[in-house]
Amino acid sequence: MQTTATNDFQSVQLTLPDSDLSFLRTISKKMGWSLKLKRKSGIEQGLEDIQKGRVFHAKNSVDLIEQILG
Repeated sequence: MQTTATNDFQSVQLTLPDSDLSFLRTISKKMGWSLKLKRKSGIEQGLEDIQKGRVFHAKNSVDLIEQILG
């Protein structure tokens, strides 16, 4: 008798709050699942900040340096 093993895997994309991420990690570890997180790059984070209006406009170079250092 010949048996063949098949490894059928499904990829699933979830969107959940950061507060539930540790719970998901715990469950995936106990179940033997692999968990791959997609992190936003710096460019993606910056573009999101611009879209949401989280930007600062300096009046001049002195104002910019004061905001950076102070």
